[in-house]
Amino acid sequence: MWDRIEPLMPADPVRGRRWADHRRTLEAIAWKYRTNSPWRDLPDELGSFQTAHKRLIRWAVDGTWEMILAAVLAAADADDDIDWTVSVDSTVVRAHQHAAGALKRGRPPAASPPITRSDAPAAG
Repeated sequence: MWDRIEPLMPADPVRGRRWADHRRTLEAIAWKYRTNSPWRDLPDELGSFQTAHKRLIRWAVDGTWEMILAAVLAAADADDDIDWTVSVDSTVVRAHQHAAGALKRGRPPAASPPITRSDAPAAG
């Protein structure tokens, strides 16, 4: 997989020092999201957490992630190795508080319509 991703990675900056190894930085970013750990808990062998975080943001802004995703999806689709089945678990989908009937701030609650009694005879 790295052979497909490596050519899409940005080149080192013209000025300044060389960037840390892209492969190790990708491993650091993947580790962070796989474990759902804070950036500061990044293991030492994966490099500095500041480097990984800054690179994640920079690549999001310059479109690197979109290029990688497009290349990986195109390769998987060409190999007929992709399945587009999507499932949404309703336990994690939540309504906004206003959609759930919460009172809106700043506005008094709307008055309910008056209750009118029916002329029908009451049940026994």
